Amino acid sequence: MEEILKAIEEKDCKKVATLLYHRVDELGDEELKEVLEKAEKLALECKDFELYKLIVYYFHELLGIDKLSEFERMAEEEDTFDVKFELADLYYLIGELEKSLELYRALLEEETEKGNKGNIAKIYYAMALIHEELQEYEKAIELMEKAQEIQEELGNEEEVLRIAIHKAYVLFESGETYEAKAMLAGLLPKVLDKNDLLVEIHLSFEEIFEEDENYDAALQECLYALVHARGSDYEDIAFGSLMDVLWQLFLEDDFETVYLHMDMFANAMPELADFFEAVKAIALYKDGKIEAEEAGKAIESVKDPRLLDLLEFLGEAEM
Repeated sequence: MEEILKAIEEKDCKKVATLLYHRVDELGDEELKEVLEKAEKLALECKDFELYKLIVYYFHELLGIDKLSEFERMAEEEDTFDVKFELADLYYLIGELEKSLELYRALLEEETEKGNKGNIAKIYYAMALIHEELQEYEKAIELMEKAQEIQEELGNEEEVLRIAIHKAYVLFESGETYEAKAMLAGLLPKVLDKNDLLVEIHLSFEEIFEEDENYDAALQECLYALVHARGSDYEDIAFGSLMDVLWQLFLEDDFETVYLHMDMFANAMPELADFFEAVKAIALYKDGKIEAEEAGKAIESVKDPRLLDLLEFLGEAEM
């Protein structure tokens, strides 16, 4: 909490948004309310609408406090692309998909009249995400291709690649698994110097392999993602994907797959070796390979409260 308050005091909106995204689950309701109220003042002062969207979303989802009407009123007063785009995204985040699409369509008409190609590409991609959520995969791919074409015209190579990765994932969601794998494989050589995109590709592969119940391959992809994500904003996302796979393995009582792979993660990330040793110990205990006392000792070596919570979470998977 102190780190977030310090970033607010320093008026570092980008850092505040990053810290909120990664640390919000660590705050109790009173702490969260205090932080969000202070961050809200900063976002309004700086007119950082992306940060404001995040704050309104957390008020809504975590505290049950509705500030949507305030955002709508501000969007009407400001009447800029940025504020209306963030409001449309907020509608998407809280599940108001039709309202989101309606606002995006209005924005698309405005930006097309102005000839703002960069904004048009952003709108097409945002609309594609909504159609993906609605499982309208063909429409989602169509919109992604429109966004991709504009980004190519503008010379935004990284955005072109990012959209292509997501398009491959939507193909997988639509049932075209092998076509998706082939597309992702073709993108790999193009992103070897871009760790964030490498992480996205490996996490896409992970979901494909997990869907096929090929957990050995899914864990391998989690490892690649974690290694490339180290020290970046993607680290928590990659770690969350690993936890999802482990949770599924514990649910299926596939303890052997867990304990056979934990040394791999411990060797790749020695700073988390105690955690992975504890995961291994829990799996060995549940498989009847070691006694509870031995597993308990491994868990006791983990000091980080957040990691201890995750171990408890895994330990209760079959309950």
